[in-house]
Amino acid sequence: MARVEYPSTDSAEAQRTVDEIRRQRNGRFPHLFHIQLYNPAIADAWLRLGTAIRYQSELDSATRELAICLVARTTGAEYEWRAHRALALAEGVSEEQLAHILDWRSADFNDRQRAVLALAEQLTRNVDVDDAVFDSVPEHLNPRQLVELVATIAYYNMVARFLVGLKIDLET
Repeated sequence: MARVEYPSTDSAEAQRTVDEIRRQRNGRFPHLFHIQLYNPAIADAWLRLGTAIRYQSELDSATRELAICLVARTTGAEYEWRAHRALALAEGVSEEQLAHILDWRSADFNDRQRAVLALAEQLTRNVDVDDAVFDSVPEHLNPRQLVELVATIAYYNMVARFLVGLKIDLET
């Protein structure tokens, strides 16, 4: 159970935000956004940033979902893991890879995936990234994609901390 009661969506401002969330999330109104409606401006900004990261990026979907899944597992964000595990599978990440995502160094990942996972792991665990880890990523991603990858990892770390900190209920 969430640590904070979900707010009412009765106000006109909240309803406009709910409608926009449903429009951008295929009719869904996830608990993540519902709890944010204590301040509709936060829900709106969160939605716009998430939309930019997920749908307006040059970074390929499989790479994005792989990084998000590592963030979810590392931070213990089960809500995030459940949602993005399914998306990763749909993008071609294998069950085997997801089962071993925290042990990626000894699992079946290619060089590009390893570079991405190393960056995601260090950004999530340490914030600071070793030069050697960072310098391995531009071999696989152009500068825009690299910035988008870092933004993705940062955003989903924020999402994880919000979900875990407030114990947001899992979607049914």
